[in-house]
Amino acid sequence: MASNKALINDLTEGPINRQILTFSTPIILANLLQVIYNMVDMVIVGQFCGSAGLSAVSISSQVFTIMTVFCIGFATSGQIYISQLVGARRTEGLRAAIGTLFTFTLLIGIFMTVIGFTLCNPVLRLLNTPDEAFAQARAYTLICSGGMIFAYGYNVVAAILRGMGDSRHPLMFIGLAAGLNLVLDLIFVGPMGLGVAGAAWATIIGQTISLLLSLVYLYRRRVQFGFDFKRSSFRISGKVLKIYIKLGLPFAIKSCAINISMIAVTGMVNAYGIVPSAAFGVGMKVQTITIQIMLSVASAISTMTGQNIGAGKFDRARKCVWAGIGFGWILYAVFAVIFLICPVFVFRIFTPDEAVLALAPLFLHTLIISFPAMATLEPINGLVQASGASVYFLVLALTDAIFFRIGLSYLFGTVLQMGIAGFFLGFSLAPYSTMIPNLIFFLSNCWKKRRLIHHEEA
Repeated sequence: MASNKALINDLTEGPINRQILTFSTPIILANLLQVIYNMVDMVIVGQFCGSAGLSAVSISSQVFTIMTVFCIGFATSGQIYISQLVGARRTEGLRAAIGTLFTFTLLIGIFMTVIGFTLCNPVLRLLNTPDEAFAQARAYTLICSGGMIFAYGYNVVAAILRGMGDSRHPLMFIGLAAGLNLVLDLIFVGPMGLGVAGAAWATIIGQTISLLLSLVYLYRRRVQFGFDFKRSSFRISGKVLKIYIKLGLPFAIKSCAINISMIAVTGMVNAYGIVPSAAFGVGMKVQTITIQIMLSVASAISTMTGQNIGAGKFDRARKCVWAGIGFGWILYAVFAVIFLICPVFVFRIFTPDEAVLALAPLFLHTLIISFPAMATLEPINGLVQASGASVYFLVLALTDAIFFRIGLSYLFGTVLQMGIAGFFLGFSLAPYSTMIPNLIFFLSNCWKKRRLIHHEEA
């Protein structure tokens, strides 16, 4: 066990607030770097390629995100399962858990690449992609589809490390990838004149190098976490796969449903022309920053509560959630002040287009409405995931995506004829549809009655 301490971090003991801060901060920074990694494409393309390029990256990156979050759903299930194994001191099960996660997600990645190549044009047409942005959006989508397995691989490695309580090394790997992406974007989009396609190549190259270095790190420490990287270890355990499908499929569908709803609203906005399309794309990138910070807190809560549920420490798991909610309210209060005071400055980071900047106050001031719901919702989501209540999680997500996110946007924007403002308002009100039942689920202690995942392994 002494050799494992360098890699496995026990989160079932010690001060909760300090652990959340120290464990979630690297995840927050890593996710912010991931956002910057994606934002760099829009910032540089916006400067060199105008509104058409900005719209192309906005639309195609949402398609790429849907393909990626499907993997993240299964990676999350691996993170939860590994965290419970660690909390229950059952590290002998890590070999099958890691081997199954690697192999299964690789197969999904290959499948998604084929889907991306096959359905690129129909999907972009379905999204009402403006004609002047279509060719660039197609190039970005095809290039990113070709590099899907590298994006999947990094997310799997990050999930393995975070499940073991290590959030520092994923930060280092994504930091390197973000730095490379920035440099290559400046070269490919600028002097080389590759435009939107150059931004896509920069993204894929950065992800590939990040994955290779993270695999080297794991390989050098293979003895410490019980995975030898031999060919025989890269196989699917039926018992573990059953757990991953039971947990991961609802999470994957949930993530896809939320992102599909975002794309649906984007399609509604795109029908109003290139300027609203570009403005909504920039606004979504800004919103992504706030969401990723709270998803980072939720990821930390998921690992911490997963380990504590595995150890049978339910009271400590509950305290972790309350602490996470407190952090969430503080973080969102900071964002609210920034968005109220200087919305145009925030948008100007992405584009100098005055017509797009004119819509910044409308979007960001409306977005603030969602902040109380998001600050409360995501830490509880971390507990819901860790408890294995995946079906409940899925039902709420589908309700949010289909009936509220799309439904409210359509109601305010189209039925009530509020236009762009209505789409923004409906999108911002939707999180409350999930926050309220999640809060009831948490306060009722229903999550304590869920069967622990690691007990289901024969």
